[in-house]
Amino acid sequence: MKLINKAPGLIVFLSIILYTISGLQAQQFQTPRPSPKASVSQTVGVTEITIHYCRPGVKDRVIWGELVPFNQVWRTGANEVTSITFSDPVKVNGNKLETGTYGIHTVPNKDEWEIIFSGDTKIGGSATFNKEKETLRIKVKPETAEFQERLIFTFVNVTDNSALINLIWEKLKVSFMIETDTQELTLAKARAAIDWSTPMTAATYCLQNNINLEQAKNWINASISINENYWNLRIKAQLLAKEGETNEAVSVMEKSLALGKQLQNKPFDLDNMEKLLNDWKEK
Repeated sequence: MKLINKAPGLIVFLSIILYTISGLQAQQFQTPRPSPKASVSQTVGVTEITIHYCRPGVKDRVIWGELVPFNQVWRTGANEVTSITFSDPVKVNGNKLETGTYGIHTVPNKDEWEIIFSGDTKIGGSATFNKEKETLRIKVKPETAEFQERLIFTFVNVTDNSALINLIWEKLKVSFMIETDTQELTLAKARAAIDWSTPMTAATYCLQNNINLEQAKNWINASISINENYWNLRIKAQLLAKEGETNEAVSVMEKSLALGKQLQNKPFDLDNMEKLLNDWKEK
């Protein structure tokens, strides 16, 4: 009798599990899209560029001027927005574009295309064009290409500093150039990866304890070479003053204070550094 009484509860429990499993399977089930998703990525120097899009087919249709009307904003693909992501600032046909993800919309015409980069666009988001979010618009000339059944984006002529992006569909190709300042980006990333505060902390310890001042000078110079700022310049000035190089200490402290006054939040010891500078000037 006890087993019989428990059976209804067990049946309900198993039913819930089976319903949950079938629900998960339903969520995972997909049918083929008429315009399948695609993505393509390319590293240019140290900059990652990725395009997410969907690939409509020609399917024996007249594309330009009919399926894709002339002189109207086109989502440049199918389904969700076509988007491009830059990991660093770039130039597009010579025009600056900041780091981020942009929707790519186009205005096709027989003799000239407009390519629009729309800001604040999420990958897989809406393909609706919002004029207020337009970031950049460039004009390019379409070219004849070998037949391409499905729309495709390609990267060609890749160098350390540039790449040409092609949009090809049917018998037409439009291209735009991406340029990066690879040398400066590499140096900037190197500077960001190296910590300026650690050698400054070591130099500060030596200054406060009046030990190993020669090594302290090397450390503070290393910190300044990585990132010159209020904090490390004020330590260098004090090291110079301790060694009797008052004139140079005054010059370095003045530079430090000028940087400190530009900070959004006033440094905690700014007043003390100004008093110290005045004391040196009175000597």
